[in-house]
Amino acid sequence: MDKELLKQTATALVASGKGILAADESNSTMGKRLKDIGKPNEESYRQAWRELMFTAPNISDYISGVILYDETIRQSTLAGEKFTDTLKNQNIIPGIKVDEGLVDCCDGENITKGLEGLETRLAEYAKLGAGFAKWRALIHITDTNPSQKCLDENAKSLAEYAYLCQKEGIVPIVEPEVLMDGNHTFERCKDATKQTLTSVFKALKERGVYMKGMLLKPSMVIAGSTCPIQATANQVAEATVEVLKETVDVDIAGVVFLSGGQSDEDATLHLDLMNKIGKAPWPLTYSYGRALQAAGLKAWSGEKENVTKAQEVLLHRAKCNSLASKGEYSPSMENV
Repeated sequence: MDKELLKQTATALVASGKGILAADESNSTMGKRLKDIGKPNEESYRQAWRELMFTAPNISDYISGVILYDETIRQSTLAGEKFTDTLKNQNIIPGIKVDEGLVDCCDGENITKGLEGLETRLAEYAKLGAGFAKWRALIHITDTNPSQKCLDENAKSLAEYAYLCQKEGIVPIVEPEVLMDGNHTFERCKDATKQTLTSVFKALKERGVYMKGMLLKPSMVIAGSTCPIQATANQVAEATVEVLKETVDVDIAGVVFLSGGQSDEDATLHLDLMNKIGKAPWPLTYSYGRALQAAGLKAWSGEKENVTKAQEVLLHRAKCNSLASKGEYSPSMENV
């Protein structure tokens, strides 16, 4: 384990004013997004959208790393340059999604699979240019869940994944997502998030994961999407920072939030308010997928003549989040 390399990579990923673009949608998920803009789920469209994003002018001003899907890390631009080289030439670190979906745990809960053969896959991805990886665990909130068994099983898998990544010189992003699906209250989400992160860091420490060479990708403390009472933006920011301080090891390199179904503007505002609170022991920045991509994808609509406009829209969202990661965002910027 090259701790110095891991620390350098992890630190670069959370450099001031920068965050991570999550472009690791599976082919089926990307197909749903293409369908929304009236295009078929064909590799040519998936490739074209990713090329549009990766070649947006000065995207590296706001993006430190990009999480890729297995198909994407093997693709090239139409001019023949490997996507990984396109990114590296802009000092953007390529990353890779390595989890492989869900299997049943108990009582309708799930654990993430993908540990089988992971060492071999990580070695290949490292050769393909990946400097970091991502593994997502999904935590559902109901009246009785998450169960401690489910939390412990997912935490154990996250820890094993992180350990194997670090052995290969790859920085692990640990992503325990507490889902917004449901009608649970803000307070219930806060408790479940605290319980989840406590389990995760217990497992990480027991497995010997190097804290300075990893990143955490958590969800924010938000009421369920169908809960009739939603917290204010300030309450979300304050509760999220409070839970993180209570549960997360102070030595990790940084926190890169997922947007988790929030609107583009809400994801940006919540991040900004957390950074305005200040006093967190780690950088608080973004690792957004849909909240960075959705507006640009709509502007593109799969048409070549819309590429420049779509890149402008993408860069606007990236700039807003860059400012939010420094506590310098204002909602008035959305009207520009």
